[in-house]
Amino acid sequence: MADRNRTHHQQGPVSHDAPVLVIGLGRFGAATAGQLERQGRDVLVVDTDAALVQKWSDRVTHAVQADATDMDALRQIGAQDFAIAVVGTGSDLESSVLITANLVDLGVPQIWAKAISRSHGTILSRIGANHVVYPEREAGERTAHLVSGRMLDFIEFDDDFAVVKMFPPRAVRGRDLATTVIRTRFGLTVLGIKPPGQAFVPATPDSVIGEDDVIIVSGTETDLERFAALE
Repeated sequence: MADRNRTHHQQGPVSHDAPVLVIGLGRFGAATAGQLERQGRDVLVVDTDAALVQKWSDRVTHAVQADATDMDALRQIGAQDFAIAVVGTGSDLESSVLITANLVDLGVPQIWAKAISRSHGTILSRIGANHVVYPEREAGERTAHLVSGRMLDFIEFDDDFAVVKMFPPRAVRGRDLATTVIRTRFGLTVLGIKPPGQAFVPATPDSVIGEDDVIIVSGTETDLERFAALE
């Protein structure tokens, strides 16, 4: 295991437009491949299902039917030449672990892997996945923050830090940011303001929050929830 990780992490920096290998065309893998294609990235998708591969053959750069748990199959499709790989087969834990281990052994510098549980994610990290994604859990947590109605989008980062797109509470509307309690009482920072029908603009202390504006605010999850509950 240690040798695997040592080989894996000796790779150099990865180009921002490097081709991407996507393994598994379930909802997560397909959504990832589709977005990468829309961004103009070269994408090779791999799945064992011939019908799915045929469906995607006209949507991405390359689509191949192969069993990625087989190291020889991965070598034949040139997986070792990719700097970035996405493992979307999270619902099958054994396959997910085998595929990730194979990619580590092939020296792929960046491996993103879908996990369906914390224990699954721990295994993926330990065998060498650089990034573990929990799409179902993250979607559930995000929805829980949005059901209050005031928040329009919620992105959580490490250490309880988050950025929220939201309707401002009535108490801060019609006032410039310097005279509101957003920073002094809640410890939050307003990053941008979007008037109706206009684009977001960076916020300054002199910016005034209008009645129908949308704002982007950053801070801890707890403070953001407190602020969103303000009348």
